[in-house]
Amino acid sequence: VQLQASGGGLVQAGDSLRLSCAASGRTFSGYVMGWFRQAPGKEREFVASITTGGRSERYADSVKGRFTISRDDAKDTVYLQMNSLQPEDTAVYYCASTFSSFTLTKTYDYSYWGQGTQVTVSS
Repeated sequence: VQLQASGGGLVQAGDSLRLSCAASGRTFSGYVMGWFRQAPGKEREFVASITTGGRSERYADSVKGRFTISRDDAKDTVYLQMNSLQPEDTAVYYCASTFSSFTLTKTYDYSYWGQGTQVTVSS
């Protein structure tokens, strides 16, 4: 499975961005998709995950109510809609995938990773 993340950029506090992650190489079905982020000098942290068909979603407390994860299984693409962005959301955002029906939150649970897309939020 290859994952290609896109959509990052430089925005101001309060703005919105939508990240996309396109999967290729095998069927999307049955794979949980997750978004993680890593700020400079910090460990990679969980942001959100979603199971096949969007049956289940999970969010980190820090983004709950501001970010929304969704997926289009017909297009093998997962999205992360980020609203009310804050400077502390600045990080490289990674999409990840693994075969599972659970909304996994640990980096070691995921087998496949995209290359990351930079999100910078200025105050």
